[in-house]
Amino acid sequence: MTAELSLSMPSNLTDIDDKTIRGAIAKHIPLKEYVEPYRNAFFEDLKALSIQPVEFYPAATDYIPDMIAIIEKLIEKGYAYKGEQGSVYFSIRSFPSYGRLSHLLSSELKLNASGSNEADEYDKDNASDFVLWKQYDPFRDGKIFWESPFGPGRPGWHIECSAMAIKLLGPSIDIHCGGVDNMFPHHENEIAQSECFSGCKFSHHWVHVEHLLVDHKKMSKSLGNFYTLRDLLAKGYTGPEVRYLLLSTHYRTQLNFTFAGLDAAKASLQRIEDFILRLRSIRSSALSSHLIPEARLNFQKALADDINISAALAVLFDLIREANSLIDQQKIGANEAEDLLQLLSDWNQVLAVLPLHAGLESIPSSLQALLEQRESARQSKNWPLSDSLRDEILSQGYLIEDTPSGARLKRKP
Repeated sequence: MTAELSLSMPSNLTDIDDKTIRGAIAKHIPLKEYVEPYRNAFFEDLKALSIQPVEFYPAATDYIPDMIAIIEKLIEKGYAYKGEQGSVYFSIRSFPSYGRLSHLLSSELKLNASGSNEADEYDKDNASDFVLWKQYDPFRDGKIFWESPFGPGRPGWHIECSAMAIKLLGPSIDIHCGGVDNMFPHHENEIAQSECFSGCKFSHHWVHVEHLLVDHKKMSKSLGNFYTLRDLLAKGYTGPEVRYLLLSTHYRTQLNFTFAGLDAAKASLQRIEDFILRLRSIRSSALSSHLIPEARLNFQKALADDINISAALAVLFDLIREANSLIDQQKIGANEAEDLLQLLSDWNQVLAVLPLHAGLESIPSSLQALLEQRESARQSKNWPLSDSLRDEILSQGYLIEDTPSGARLKRKP
């Protein structure tokens, strides 16, 4: 029996954890005020990378009552217990299938892989049990805490995600995504607490994205190879260029980020833009070449194969190569050019990087006049004037491209 796909897609905003609390205390400001700049930056980055917004962006602090309700039920059913120091823990031993996602045996579970700190180890029945509710500590938490039946405190990280997912999507969801580093212990803990609470299978499918490397090393500030999206934009790269590089490797394969790779992504997008400009310049009425049906099918097959994006991009560039060859032979007419542009538009609903605007932007009339003067100078072999007009056009941010239908202007990439 297959799960019915939900139309809702939430993306959690973890606005309460050890780091956010420490940050708010250090700056002597409320937790919400501390996390707001990071929240805003997150949405700005989504927009820059053309990531479509999802239906819900739940913040953990808005679901504290739901977390408390789940914890109460887990205690009632015997899956969780309150330690002597006041924190509440989930008992790993009460869930025999723990470790099935990451294929870990109970004997292999690491001590302190539970999301709690060393002081908690003496408060638990088993060192691998993980925290559901952290008892309030004024030295650690300042004035940040919530009241609960277990005493003042705050939720553990793992229970936050389960509560938001169950509240918004129900006890059983279709697809759960995350980084490969979340598989253990975070996702294992989500499965355990969620299934013990509801009695239902928590998620039917798990999608784990591999790590991003930088020059074949794990990205870290200490190594000096830590870059934010803003760092890359400040260096002159664009959101589509960064997105192209990030999506060019299969999600289950480690992506090695280099600036050479980012430059290659930029060159690939320029090649696509040149192709789009060439399609827009076609005016003839040649017969159809039947390129489109096979390309459309192959692109769909690639994405259906566990989102094989490398194969899908190969279909795109095979199409460009074959179409350019046919255009050279004048075997593609205006009607098929429009159909090819529509195909690229359809594919861009997935890729969201293709420069479909190419050739549609309005060229200033003053620059068009300069181009016409340059063409006239070239025809009369007035090379000094031609070069001067070319330099003037270049200085205003445009390139001159010669095509079979004449010279045209396009903005510098």
